[in-house]
Amino acid sequence: MTETPTGQGVRQVTVDEEYSGQRVDNFLMRELKGVPRTLVYRIIRKGEVRVNRGRVQPSHKLSAGDVVRVPPVRSAIPGQPPSEASASRVLDYVLLEDDRLIVINKPSGLACHGGSGISFGLIELMRAARPDLQYLELVHRLDRDTSGCMLLAKRRSALRSLHEQLRESRIDKHYLALVKGHWDLGKRRVELPLATQTRSGGERHVTVHDEGKYALSTFRPVETSRAASLVEVKIGTGRTHQIRVHATALGHPIAGDTKYGDEVWNRETRKLGLKRLFLHATALTFEHPKTGESVLVTAPLPEELSLAMDRIMQTET
Repeated sequence: MTETPTGQGVRQVTVDEEYSGQRVDNFLMRELKGVPRTLVYRIIRKGEVRVNRGRVQPSHKLSAGDVVRVPPVRSAIPGQPPSEASASRVLDYVLLEDDRLIVINKPSGLACHGGSGISFGLIELMRAARPDLQYLELVHRLDRDTSGCMLLAKRRSALRSLHEQLRESRIDKHYLALVKGHWDLGKRRVELPLATQTRSGGERHVTVHDEGKYALSTFRPVETSRAASLVEVKIGTGRTHQIRVHATALGHPIAGDTKYGDEVWNRETRKLGLKRLFLHATALTFEHPKTGESVLVTAPLPEELSLAMDRIMQTET
């Protein structure tokens, strides 16, 4: 990456081959560390970011040799570096690592990245814990309250390969969720379109809407009782809050979901020991970007979820 200052704090950054194919919004998140993603989108929409002197959309893919105008952003959040202890602790969550990728069992409550009032997230912790790695990027994201399998790429070529698999739905993502009530729908394929609204403060809220984006979730019951059901969910798309909104639309909101769930039931499950959203990314299957072989990585249900589920499933209502 080469950089040319142009005065007034503006930088002209030339994209090298390693970053070819990356979206401009993700490129800027790396260049403007600590800046909330909502602010990155704002400066792109206002035309303050240019690629080869032209305005672009956040989804624009960069090519080697492109020149990106990066404006100064004075309201960037100063990056609060993670402590050495918290950075080293994240290494305990590594499920798989080789020369191309890392799979992490992300704990609930840890954001994927910093921004919007969060000093640092999983990616910043991993970079701090592994300063030997010259390149480390998120392949996909999980909601802050969701735990489980997450992919990180250690090379740009690996990121491109895994992103291609995501676009072509060749990465299988499986989740476990505890939902309200007795599930009597059998295996259920849900294709309800979803629309995302960004509210003041950057909060995102998702609704089922005819003009929304296509979203596919397949639910399968694993264990049921009168009070609750454990379901496995396979997603065919990666929309924001997709599983949570689809579950609520089916009349079976996820336990502990404070945004889309049942408030009264959440209070009851909290008394039974559930202190978080009951949604866990339990398995990932993908083609290894180097060998092409199929890789399956699993993360067992956290103990606190298993214990709470046993109590919730035994209730009468």
